[in-house]
Amino acid sequence: MKTVLVIAYYFPPSGGPGVQRVLKHTQYLSEFGWRPVVLTVENGEFPARDESLLAKIPADVPVYRSHIYEPYDIYRAITGKSKGTPIDVNNLKKDNQRRTFKESLAEFIRATIFIPDARIGWLPAAVKAGKELIRKYNVSVIYSSSPPYTCSLIGRALQCRSGLPWVAGFRDPWTGFLTTPKRWFLPSAIDRRLERSVFRRADAIECAWQGIAADALRKYPDLPPEKFHYVPNGFDSNDFPAIRTERNDVFTLTYAGSMYGRRNPSLLFEAIEKLLAAGKITVADFRLRFVGRFGDEVKEMFEKASFRRSIEIIPYLPHEESVKALMSSDALLLIVDEAKESAEIVPGKVFEYIGVKKPVLAVAPIDGAVAGILRETKCGIAVEQGDAEGCARAFLGFLHGSSDFAPNVEAVKHYERREAAKKLADILNAIVAAK
Repeated sequence: MKTVLVIAYYFPPSGGPGVQRVLKHTQYLSEFGWRPVVLTVENGEFPARDESLLAKIPADVPVYRSHIYEPYDIYRAITGKSKGTPIDVNNLKKDNQRRTFKESLAEFIRATIFIPDARIGWLPAAVKAGKELIRKYNVSVIYSSSPPYTCSLIGRALQCRSGLPWVAGFRDPWTGFLTTPKRWFLPSAIDRRLERSVFRRADAIECAWQGIAADALRKYPDLPPEKFHYVPNGFDSNDFPAIRTERNDVFTLTYAGSMYGRRNPSLLFEAIEKLLAAGKITVADFRLRFVGRFGDEVKEMFEKASFRRSIEIIPYLPHEESVKALMSSDALLLIVDEAKESAEIVPGKVFEYIGVKKPVLAVAPIDGAVAGILRETKCGIAVEQGDAEGCARAFLGFLHGSSDFAPNVEAVKHYERREAAKKLADILNAIVAAK
């Protein structure tokens, strides 16, 4: 069995959707002839922690943790936030949302100094540890998972030093994406140079959604398209507990994940207000369950809603508990960020949603990637961002159970995590054979 060095910042005990892709790769790659050795951080500043995921790491997968210098305590000091305050959900804002002077200063420092991202302090220790692991385990190929994009720089450095083939994995685009800081021309040029070098040097590029490859090829049209490989996110039915999933006494629509800035429930709330005003529903007819982490502006929306008593807010849950919340719902809410990339964005949670086979109400471009997946799997419908009337009709249909829902079971199966691991194994085999 050949060995692959896996470089990932987000790895248990980190929680959240970003960790699932790499964790599941490490669980299933061995079935396809590859033994993973994981290099991650020992003291990461994770937005969410899920200790239960540690038990999901296969016993025969070595995991090495090296030190990282994290800058977020400095950020909190500048902005006057207390230690432990989540940074991501309150830092990602709409373009028209105001920042305080301290927040603007901290964002300028972030955009100017931390290139490609705030995890750059992991680079020296990770490269040193990676070189040792390559020798110790006779590694055949390197795989990095980004973001953070520092992981790609670690992969590039180890490729240069070892001569091994390297797959650069991406869950999101790099420069110019909605979560990346707006840099002035010099740091922006440096960031683009780093991005370009990674795309050119990597032997293969694994993309969690097709828009990542499209974004890269728009920026760098000289790149060979065949270097890019679409390996979608997915769900693991082995993680789904055996519970009864009968319809609730009160229609329950659940959202699981983070909400902030461009990803918020404003359209749904507007639609519900219309239905209430028209007398088509009452606040006793429905429950909105929000599970996860929420920015201050989203919390304010919850509090100001006229139907506040129909809203249930549950803080971040361990993965298995989050899946239970999905399974015990009547329908699921998915919201794609309002951004120029909206049509191409595919949040990882959409696959877990379709995996539990509950109808999905997605606020997303109706001609976009998410809508396409829902049509393919027959697991829900998408309403255009800004279409309050369409959202109201969809919500009412789900509430009354009048929307046809018959998932395409065979199409859903294609998004099992094991299938994604097999696709990655095929990529690894191909680039090793080509060397």
